[in-house]
Amino acid sequence: MTAPTVQLYRWTREEFEQLASTGIFDPEEKLELLDGEIYQMTPQSSLHATAITLVEDILRDIYQRGYNVRVQMPLAVDALSLPEPDLAVVEGRRRDYRDAHPRTAVLVVEVADSSLTHDMTRKRPRYAQAGIPEYWIVNLSDYCLDVYRNPAGDDYEQHAVYRADESFAPISHPNRSIAVADLLP
Repeated sequence: MTAPTVQLYRWTREEFEQLASTGIFDPEEKLELLDGEIYQMTPQSSLHATAITLVEDILRDIYQRGYNVRVQMPLAVDALSLPEPDLAVVEGRRRDYRDAHPRTAVLVVEVADSSLTHDMTRKRPRYAQAGIPEYWIVNLSDYCLDVYRNPAGDDYEQHAVYRADESFAPISHPNRSIAVADLLP
């Protein structure tokens, strides 16, 4: 007779949201659900926070009418994942998401220093599977921007790295050039 194996319990997004609504988690804890697992995120450095505000300013300038730039808010990408990307550009107005978090985005941006491996290996597949057309990682470790485009399965077909002295344009606004240096603190 074989002994039963120990198995990981995967939380659903619905269970996670119910737990959060009961107050079981400290409101100051930064938690997110990815693939049924709950992750406690590390506190932000001032460098990280500065990068978020720089990216936010640029995105709000580009995505005005018909879009909502959300900062560190949940994105309900699937039944087992509720990540809180640093920034997400979603279609619609703020009140469109009063009763439920958005399920997709036009663009998701993560600012990464200590979280770089997590953002590349855990989050990127979730965003690709959700069909998010463009995913940026503001890479503070290498002082560059990783841009992923065209989701296919659990990854993206295109990956480009832009250095601080380069410019690029989001695929949804190809006429809006962004200097990478403007995204980096």
